[in-house]
Amino acid sequence: MPEKWTGELIGKMHNNRINYDDVAAEMGVTKSYISMILNGSRNPEGAQERMEKAVDAIIAQRNC
Repeated sequence: MPEKWTGELIGKMHNNRINYDDVAAEMGVTKSYISMILNGSRNPEGAQERMEKAVDAIIAQRNC
């Protein structure tokens, strides 16, 4: 089962028109790995922090 933070992050991604490909590219991983984390099938240590930083970085780049 996905954790609460994943739903909040997906909402933030949706509001800022960020897709899994964008996050994967920012983090240097595959789109399928991002999907596994967000749907709760993978829960690597530090995933929440890394993904939130990646989404924030994408938002910052787009607002420049």
